[in-house]
Amino acid sequence: MNGPGDDTNRGSIEVAVIGAGSFGTALAIILAREGTGVRLWARRPVAAEYMSAERANPTYLPGARIPESVIVTSDIRTAVAGADFVVFATPSHALRDAAALVAPHIGTNACVVSVAKGIENGTLMTSSQVLADVMGGVPRSNIAVLYGPSHAEEVVAGVPTAVVVASPDPEVARKVQGLFMVRHFRVYATTDIVGVEIAGSVKNVLAIAAGISDGVGFGDNAKAALITRGMAEMRRLGLAMGADSVTFAGLAGIGDLVVTCMSRHSRNRYLGEQIGRGRSLEEVQSEMKMIAEGVRTTRAVSELARRYDVEMPITDAVHDILFDGKRPADAVAELMSREARDEDWYLPNATAAE
Repeated sequence: MNGPGDDTNRGSIEVAVIGAGSFGTALAIILAREGTGVRLWARRPVAAEYMSAERANPTYLPGARIPESVIVTSDIRTAVAGADFVVFATPSHALRDAAALVAPHIGTNACVVSVAKGIENGTLMTSSQVLADVMGGVPRSNIAVLYGPSHAEEVVAGVPTAVVVASPDPEVARKVQGLFMVRHFRVYATTDIVGVEIAGSVKNVLAIAAGISDGVGFGDNAKAALITRGMAEMRRLGLAMGADSVTFAGLAGIGDLVVTCMSRHSRNRYLGEQIGRGRSLEEVQSEMKMIAEGVRTTRAVSELARRYDVEMPITDAVHDILFDGKRPADAVAELMSREARDEDWYLPNATAAE
C-alpha cells in the first residue's frame, strides 16, 4: 500500500476523474503532483479546452494550477478507457447520467470511487447504490466512496486534511486508500459504506440549519446545539439503515459535520445564512456558482426518515423553511418547545424517536 509521498508504481496508474468542479479538479491536481496519470473529464467542451490550454479552472478553483501532465477532455471514452480508478466528482443529482456515460467504456476490474455526497431524489439511493444500479458490469465490491472534511480550496493548497474511504470490500478500500494517501492528504479506511454515505449526506442538511442560525443572528450556543442534536439525528437514521454507530464519531460523521457547519467555504452553510437573513431559496440559488447539495438532500432525507420511521426534527425544520415557507423563528420555537427527553442518543439502545 502506498503511504504519504510513496511514488511506487504511481507512474503506471491511470485515474479518470469525472467532473471538473472544485473537488474533482483538486483531486486531479494532488494526484498528478505525485506522478499519477490523471485524465480530468469536463462536461462542456469549451471548459475542457480552456482548462487544457490555460492550466486553470478559475470558475471553480481560482488560483490553482493544473499540472501539464493532467489530460483535460470532454470526450468520455478518452477519459475512461483503460483507467484503473474512475472517480466520480459530479453533483449527486448528476451522478446517474454521468455513470451512464462511463459504463460502456469502463473495465470490469476498475475501482469506482464516488466523492458525491447526497441522496438521489425519487429513488432515495446513495451514490454507491446509484453507481451499482447503472454500472452493472462493475462488481459492487469494486465501488467505494471517499468522504470527510475536505474543502477543495484547502486540499489543493496543501492544508493537512484527513478523510475516510469506505467499501464493502476491505481490499478495495485499501487500494483507494493507497491511491489517495499523499503528503498532506491522509486517508482512513472502513467497510461501513452505509454509515459513511448517510453521514456525508445528512451533514449538508444540518449545515443549512447552522447557516440559518447564523443568518437569524443566533450565537455559538445555538450552533453547538444544532451540531450536537443534528449528530443524534444523523446517527439514528444511519442505525435504522444498518450502519455502524462508531462511524458517526469519525471523519465522515462529526468531522465533516463540524467543518460544513462552521466553515466560510461551506456552500450549504452560506445558503442557510442567506435564507436566515430573509432571502428566498430561489434568489440565493440563482446567484451561486456551485451547487448546495443540501437542498435536494433535504427532500430525500425527509423521505428516508419517514420510510424508516426515524424522528428528525431539525431536518424537518429545514424542510419546512426551504419548501413550505416557514419562518426560521417559528421553526426554532417549535424545536425548543418539544417535550423533554433524556440525552441517551449515544447509547446502543437509543431509540429512533429519542
